[in-house]
Amino acid sequence: MSDELIVNDKQAMSALKQHGNKIVWAVILVLAGYFGWDFYQKNYAKVDTVAADSYTLITEKNDAFVHQADKEALGRDQQALFADIDKLVANHGKTAYAWQALMIKARHQSDNGQHTEAVATLKQASQINLDDEGLNAITQLRLGQSLLAAGNADEALTVVNGEFPKAFESSKQELLGDIYVLKNDNENAKQAYQLAWDGLTERGESRSLLSLKMQALGMTPTPITPKHQVVATPVQADADVTSANAQTVGANDILSNENETVQGGGE
Repeated sequence: MSDELIVNDKQAMSALKQHGNKIVWAVILVLAGYFGWDFYQKNYAKVDTVAADSYTLITEKNDAFVHQADKEALGRDQQALFADIDKLVANHGKTAYAWQALMIKARHQSDNGQHTEAVATLKQASQINLDDEGLNAITQLRLGQSLLAAGNADEALTVVNGEFPKAFESSKQELLGDIYVLKNDNENAKQAYQLAWDGLTERGESRSLLSLKMQALGMTPTPITPKHQVVATPVQADADVTSANAQTVGANDILSNENETVQGGGE
């Protein structure tokens, strides 16, 4: 072997020793990325599909309640529905489907006057990290409503006084007003109701129930002129729309209070 080849080999070995670890880690990261994605597709993507199928069955059972008149059968159907929801949450508790199922369960509990049970269900839903401010806001508002209905005004005040996206400010202030009324704090109730009304005025959205609440406290709400021209968006925003995850198709079941239905999550 010539001296030149020996020198080149020594230089190559020196470079390999110096940069070898970097090269190995680069290869490992590339492989980890590839196999990690492959693992997700084979496992978690499949899990999401199973969760979606389970949630679809839950919504079908939930829809059947509308046509059920027999109270005894209604009770059995609700028990079966709750069992399916609990199973979905147990198996896929970190998904948006679990969150939606829990919101359906909480609504039924509230409709039945089981406000303490609804509080427990909503607290369970609040533990699911959906990384979505809108959905988190919906959970906190519904939790505040249930706490108030259960007579726990102080805890409701703590929950509702938290941070909310701007789009939910009117709903937050209206609920704060309800809480202050229950606490016999009419001055703070008036301020909260007025803030809620001001926000609705800015959006051109009137709320008859809020108007009645204000009048009951001796307030005179300024008439709100509806905005006639609304720009259509892929997700119609009744102002309080969330970032609308593709999985939030069941949001009509979430905020049913005061018969206000919402598509994709809103107040």
